[in-house]
Amino acid sequence: MSSKSSRQTVKKKSGAGKAETKNSQAAKTISKTDSKTNSKRGAPDAVTSKGASKNASEGVKKAATKVATKAATKVAGVKGGAKNSGTRRRAAAASFVPSMLGAGFDMDRCLAVKDEWAGQLLLPNYNVDTVAAGALSAAPGPAPDDNVVGVGLGEKIVGGIHTGILALKFLVRVKYNREQLSSSDELPPSVNGLPTDVEQVGTFRSFNSPLAATPDPRSRLLPAAPGCSVGFRPPPGQPPMAGTFGALVRRAQRHFILSNNHILADENQLGQNAPTFQPGFLDAGSPPNNAPIAALSAFSQLQTNGFNFVDCAISEVADPSLVTNSILRIGPPTGTTAARDKMPVHKFGRTTGYRVGFVDSTAMDVRVTYGIGTLRFRNQIIIKGLNGQQFSTNGDSGALVVEHGTNRATGLLIAGSTTHTIANHIADVLQALNVRLA
Repeated sequence: MSSKSSRQTVKKKSGAGKAETKNSQAAKTISKTDSKTNSKRGAPDAVTSKGASKNASEGVKKAATKVATKAATKVAGVKGGAKNSGTRRRAAAASFVPSMLGAGFDMDRCLAVKDEWAGQLLLPNYNVDTVAAGALSAAPGPAPDDNVVGVGLGEKIVGGIHTGILALKFLVRVKYNREQLSSSDELPPSVNGLPTDVEQVGTFRSFNSPLAATPDPRSRLLPAAPGCSVGFRPPPGQPPMAGTFGALVRRAQRHFILSNNHILADENQLGQNAPTFQPGFLDAGSPPNNAPIAALSAFSQLQTNGFNFVDCAISEVADPSLVTNSILRIGPPTGTTAARDKMPVHKFGRTTGYRVGFVDSTAMDVRVTYGIGTLRFRNQIIIKGLNGQQFSTNGDSGALVVEHGTNRATGLLIAGSTTHTIANHIADVLQALNVRLA
């Protein structure tokens, strides 16, 4: 259920998609904030990142969709941002065991194949013009541009057995039986000699939680610790939300709470100095038993066209005594490290608390449902829970993912499904916001 091979054609849908419902409790159409609106609201410095798909492999008849690849960023007057460069490719290559590469393949060639197919399957706009709120929770059709939500490189799995073979992986909402597919909807068994693998993951959604409040870490904490509940004040008509305080970061003598754009900035909607509350209003009760502990300072601008690299934001803490850098149950992060294939990791999130998992891919391009629409992210980390346990769920967005055993930060959790968790590379996050771990 996917795109074309040399004998297949992928059907593409046209037209701009409407904003999706933010959660199952209420539907709210959120328009993309333009620069004029931001200037009126006093928008914080924003990081813009656009990804690109590039034609790279021969013998594929259908050209990949082309989009801009330049990442132009600016936060607090400092230019930076995620780079889709040779350095990124070499880092991705280093995460795989060399024996997983088939004869005649190098990692640059494999990444080029991945980039092409991600451009074909993830960039076409999902046709939501006639889709009712919440309809994406229903089973999608088998057409690849509807069903495929991730394209990347990972180990081929057959019958639940890890084969040790590197494959082009297609993550789909629903894995249909072959007899349910037309020839145009089938994925090829290989692309230019690189094996493929199809894995069912459901629909990736951002994890700002619609779930009911429960005690600690959803209670008011003094000092507030990474892993606890945080969020913005919902505007009138929007249901309360909560996400996770990921890490304490700093720039010179200034300290900030690190989490996601969709947790601290309401998906590009909030302006400079918008308060960040602990706990989030979903967990605060009625009347709310929470308080502002920080003010929005900067965020990565989420792009509805092309690829994003990060979903991150920081809120400045006026009084450092109100926060700590020690993650609940885990402790302070000891530094950073690049994600590696099969790396054991753990995190503490607002909803699931402490969970252990492992890195399944370090270079996955994915399509994720947000309130402002369906967004695409390039070269993301995919994490699976240990022994089949779910690694994260609604409300865990913003959690810091750290290497088990060293407590070195490797990713910032942004979204997922019941089986797979998506995280930004921590180096991209810190670079985009011009901060370091405190």
